[in-house]
Amino acid sequence: MKIWTSEHVFGHSWETVAEAAIKKYPNPMNPSVVGIDVVDRYIDKRGVLNSHRLMTTTWGLSDWVVKLVGMNQDCHVSEHSQVDPKSKTYTLRSRNLTFNHFLSVEEKLVYTPHPQVKNNTLLKQEATITVNGVPLASQMENLIENTMSANAAKGRQAMEYVINRIKQEAEDGINKVIESSLKTLKNLDCLESRPSM
Repeated sequence: MKIWTSEHVFGHSWETVAEAAIKKYPNPMNPSVVGIDVVDRYIDKRGVLNSHRLMTTTWGLSDWVVKLVGMNQDCHVSEHSQVDPKSKTYTLRSRNLTFNHFLSVEEKLVYTPHPQVKNNTLLKQEATITVNGVPLASQMENLIENTMSANAAKGRQAMEYVINRIKQEAEDGINKVIESSLKTLKNLDCLESRPSM
């Protein structure tokens, strides 16, 4: 068994990062997630948004690993998340459904406001990787741990991509409101300057 951990600080508010995490896929910066379906979504009595999603991912494993264990590149993952706007905590827990009889990857991500840096968000990631009943199990755990590290970096790039897209959409929306307001003012000015009959 391997335990992989990572921390990352986003230079954006928790609200922005949480929105980006919810809208993260599909994403050209991290194409390993090829499908996503919402199974259930509801707000509980505490005001917490609970979601259950099923994801299809490609692991990007080496050909020799795929041949060794007889698996294909696609993996199905169950993800449960909770967004608590009061405590400003966004928690995601996922586990693989494919090949879980010999390979288990359980991952937890927690987004919270950074405790010392205002308008920054702290992401804490942890994954438990367990391989059983196949040759070279510890080597496979090491390989999957390295893949997790590479995918985490891609995931952070994907988040920044979505954050930039969200900011651009907001800016475009503001520009449209300004443009519309100016057009309305111009029309009103034209109406006022017309000679009365």
